Amino acid sequence: MQTSSFNLTNSISNLKPRNHRLSSTYLPSLPLKSSVNFRPISGASARILPSICCSSSPRNLGHWISTPSPVPERESDGFEVKAASVPDSADGGDAAALKKSKLMETVVLGSLFGLWYLFNIYFNIYNKQVLKVFPNPITVTTVQFAVGSVIVFLMWTLNLHKRPKISGAQLLAILPLAMVHTLGNLFTNMSLGKVAVSFTHTIKAMEPFFSVVLSAMFLGEMPTPWVVTSLLPIAGGVALASMTEASFNWAGFWSAMASNLSNQSRNVLSKKFMVKKEESLDNITLFSVITIMSFFLLAPVTLLTEGVRVTPAYLQSAGLNVKQVYIRSLLAAICFHAYQQVSYMILQRVSPVTHSVGNCVKRVVVIVTSVLFFRTPVSPINSIGTGVALAGVFLYSQVKRMKPKKA
Repeated sequence: MQTSSFNLTNSISNLKPRNHRLSSTYLPSLPLKSSVNFRPISGASARILPSICCSSSPRNLGHWISTPSPVPERESDGFEVKAASVPDSADGGDAAALKKSKLMETVVLGSLFGLWYLFNIYFNIYNKQVLKVFPNPITVTTVQFAVGSVIVFLMWTLNLHKRPKISGAQLLAILPLAMVHTLGNLFTNMSLGKVAVSFTHTIKAMEPFFSVVLSAMFLGEMPTPWVVTSLLPIAGGVALASMTEASFNWAGFWSAMASNLSNQSRNVLSKKFMVKKEESLDNITLFSVITIMSFFLLAPVTLLTEGVRVTPAYLQSAGLNVKQVYIRSLLAAICFHAYQQVSYMILQRVSPVTHSVGNCVKRVVVIVTSVLFFRTPVSPINSIGTGVALAGVFLYSQVKRMKPKKA
């Protein structure tokens, strides 16, 4: 910002009449040879004016500081007015602030990716520990949706996220998404209860294959040759890993495949039905509503199929450590909701392709940590198959950004 003052330099006692008419508007009635300093006005109402030097040709006028009000332009009477500006450093300040802002955005985004991976790792570890001693995937999934619903209500109550206003028509449009979301998480837990965590996530690397097929069938989005080519190493890698998996069984395999189908159906349905109807719902709000609806959808099924098996009496009769099962189930449920919510927060900040690459890296991290934590036996061929499948997923995420050439 430019600073300003008016300087009239003179030695008024030596000023000879040269048809200079100094109006009282400009000079106060004061004795000659005096120096009067009017300091710049400060405050919200102060008018900041540029620094001006006024001098006459024969002699200089001495240290007068005044703030005259603007007057209409008049004929020159020998005074030369010059504006002296002070360099403005605002541009430099703005650049520094912008650089600091970008740095903070990078730090926040990096922290979100770290939390996404961390919550996912702990979810898979605690969830597997619970399912090994309590093989009731429907009950476990219902508990996870119940805890997620409580977290959502707390967020809305504490104004951590704005409570949405949703109409009946909107809920009806969201219902198909909630149904496939429920099935996707249920099938994932069924697979985790049957096979190793690393193998479940290797099979879930097949998600791009289902995405391409479903998008072509229901959205009319035909894949490019590059996309089709990238699916080959995914399918080949999963097949190679499956043939050499020590914990392989068909129930775990088909459950993971059904999870892929359900999750990708959710994505296709969201594109087909939600684009025009739910423009007012952001991703986090949509996920929150789906979580609550999934709980109400699955709770009756749990009562009809597995019954109430979470009471202390039932767990004690099964010879389980009640406190340990409760704590691990609660931690798994919190991490389950947290990693999905953070995933949506990341998706609001980056492009879908970047998010897909991050998801691929997350799957690698989960596979490696689960193998180390549970000491899962892995053969060299099994490792190669898993690596090829994950490399194919990365290749798929890269070729998706390539736009087909127009004919």
